[in-house]
Amino acid sequence: MSKYGPSRKELKLRMIVSAGGLLLLTVALALRGLPKGPAMFEVIGIAGVFFGGTFLWSLKNLLRRDHPDAS
Repeated sequence: MSKYGPSRKELKLRMIVSAGGLLLLTVALALRGLPKGPAMFEVIGIAGVFFGGTFLWSLKNLLRRDHPDAS
């Protein structure tokens, strides 16, 4: 267990916001199609990795109970 870091409540918030970002990214890609050129890297690469990574990191810490207020 970590002595420092985000609380359980903050991890849940981060996970919810990340899931929302991934959902919006998916909807935008479904409605507008895949972007061409550098926009492909920006939209899928940066946004996808950011939201996906934050979601997975938060989920991992919640499941492992790796937060300061874990009992």
